[in-house]
Amino acid sequence: MAKLLRIIAAGSLIALAAPGLAQETQPEGAAAGETPAAPAATPDPDAPASAENPVGLNMGEEVRDENAPGTIYVREKHGDWEIRCTRMPEGQQEPCLMYQLLKDENGNPVAEFTLFKLPEGQKAEAGATIVTPLETLLTRQLTLTVDGGPKKRYPFTWCAANGCYARIGFTKADIAAFKRGAKATITIVPVVAPTTEINVTASLKGFTKAYEAVGKANQPAEKPAENQ
Repeated sequence: MAKLLRIIAAGSLIALAAPGLAQETQPEGAAAGETPAAPAATPDPDAPASAENPVGLNMGEEVRDENAPGTIYVREKHGDWEIRCTRMPEGQQEPCLMYQLLKDENGNPVAEFTLFKLPEGQKAEAGATIVTPLETLLTRQLTLTVDGGPKKRYPFTWCAANGCYARIGFTKADIAAFKRGAKATITIVPVVAPTTEINVTASLKGFTKAYEAVGKANQPAEKPAENQ
C-alpha cells in the first residue's frame, strides 16, 4: 500500500585537456618540419559509448540558477509549515504559499497541502490545494476534519502526471478551527482497495503564525506617494 501512495520521485563532468597544452617539442622519431599529432583525449571509463559518441565523452548538463525567476524557495518556517515563494523578475511581487508534505505512518509521502489567504470580502477566506496520488479513487472524493470534529467532503478538480488535485475554499470558521486545532485529518480511498480509507495527518503546529506570515507576504506593495 505504501508503494501506491508515493508521489515523489548528476551527471559528472569530464575535464578535458586544452588544445594549447599540446607538446611544443618535436617527439623523437618525427620527421623534420612535420607537425606532431595532438594527443587524443582520454575517455571516461564510466561514460557509455555510442555511435554518435564512440569514446563515451560526457557532455555535461546545464546548471539552473537557483535565483532565477520561476524558482521556488523556502522564505521562512513556522512550526510544521513552510512559507514557499516563487522568485519573480525584479520589481514584481513574489507570490507565497503555506506548504506541508503529508506522510503516512511509515514515513512515505502521501499528499501535499498548500494554503494561501484570499483578499477580504470573498465567501472563502483562504484557498488551498491538496495533491494526492494518481491511484486515488476520485468518486469517493476527499474528506477533511480538524481534531475529530465535523467532516467536510471536497471533490477533485483534475489529475496531472504528479497526482490528483482538489482545489478547496476555507471559510472564516474553517480557518478559526485550524488556528485552535492540533491536527487536520485528510481521508482518501485508493482505487485498488475501494473499501479502504487512508488517513493522513496535517500538523497544525505553527499554523496561526504561518497564516499571518503568508498574508503579509502577499500584501500588495504600497505605491510611493506622488509629488504634489
